[in-house]
Amino acid sequence: MANIDRRDFLKAGTIGTVGTYFSGSTKTHLLAAPESKPAKPIAPNDHIQVALIGAGGRGQGDARRAGEVPGVKVVAAADCYYGCLDHAKELWGKDILATRDYQEILARKDIDAVIIGTPDHWHMQVSVDAMNAGKDVYCEKPMIHLYSDGPKIIDTCRQTSRIMQIGSQRVSSMVYQKARDLLASGAIGKLNMVSAWWDRNSAQGAWDYTVPSDASPETCDWPRWLGTAPKIPFNPEHFFQWRKWKAYGSGVAGDLFVHLFSGTHFITDSHGPTRAMATGGLRFWNDGRDVPDVLVALFDYPQGFNLNLRVNFVDGGAEGEGFIFTGSEGTMVIGGGGVSLTRVPRQSAPGYHLGQFSEAIQKRELDIYHQKYPVTLPAAEGMHGEEKFLPPQGYSDDYDHMKNWINAIRTRQPVVEDPVFGFRAAGAALLSNLSYEKGQVVRWDPEEMKLL
Repeated sequence: MANIDRRDFLKAGTIGTVGTYFSGSTKTHLLAAPESKPAKPIAPNDHIQVALIGAGGRGQGDARRAGEVPGVKVVAAADCYYGCLDHAKELWGKDILATRDYQEILARKDIDAVIIGTPDHWHMQVSVDAMNAGKDVYCEKPMIHLYSDGPKIIDTCRQTSRIMQIGSQRVSSMVYQKARDLLASGAIGKLNMVSAWWDRNSAQGAWDYTVPSDASPETCDWPRWLGTAPKIPFNPEHFFQWRKWKAYGSGVAGDLFVHLFSGTHFITDSHGPTRAMATGGLRFWNDGRDVPDVLVALFDYPQGFNLNLRVNFVDGGAEGEGFIFTGSEGTMVIGGGGVSLTRVPRQSAPGYHLGQFSEAIQKRELDIYHQKYPVTLPAAEGMHGEEKFLPPQGYSDDYDHMKNWINAIRTRQPVVEDPVFGFRAAGAALLSNLSYEKGQVVRWDPEEMKLL
């Protein structure tokens, strides 16, 4: 591989750097988005009215971000708990439509798009219904709950020509774009392994979300919320802590692995693994949940690298997430809000190990070696320290991801995370659950998006 100097690092890709400061042996650069023209006033036809379907914590967060994009207004919300609907009115005004029946939202001609923040087992049906009703869609990850959901969503999106964005916001991050550019530039040589993790050690991190004291069949529309899930008596923990049960959620794989897959696929420009093997168990949160709180998995990629993932809800240290991309000439790490790069180029000379031989043989072999390799330099000469790339203070990839969706609605241009991308990320993540449940290696065709 050709040598790459520091100037190449700074020029790699479309995300530039402004400002440099030093901290010991680390050189840190502040990332800056490409310069753009001043924003034009929003034309009347470009005003977009958005509704929220599934108005829990994450859904409300998505809708808030949407409302921050110029020309966007949140005008309706649907949820099966009256407390969330009341809060939606507190957030967006008492005159918004607040309903338990999302079909009322889809019937409104003045609503252009919907944000879906429901439990996983509702993603496919609400997405399909919304697109068939002429609405553009933002659907939280994972896009699917069952493998059969994927083709239905993709086909509906194509047939209706709707804009659909999947909510793994990091693929819109300037940090991940910088990592993608650096990898493509050859900054760490040939990629051979990606390690990623997401550790949590708190009850909230392990989905032990607050159950309001008034939760009851009167305040919660339990039959509607269950949908296609098995019919059981009202259970407030299932309603408010649904990620803990596979009837409604997808466990740590669907909640967290899918983010790591989305990041891996975006940065490496890959479509997914061909083989997966997972193990884990329920180590600490023995509260009735039927999904593991520790999961470790290995994946083979046809591009010639391996991915290993870990989620640990029993971690005794600090909570956090991150990536390590290991290449033939260095490593790239995403963590601490940015991306760091350390290069250790390989020598063309292999070195030697001669101490066990006689002095005559050592002299002879050294002469032969130096004739064959006339110049030998220490492996990391001139490459001590690391490069770090950080976004500006207050930067939000949530906002950029939502803005990408809104811009696509206005221009009818592709989004960064369409249903095909979303299916490949979620389909790969759910391989972990499949392997864990079967206790064996499972196979996947990332191009055709099919289990083998």
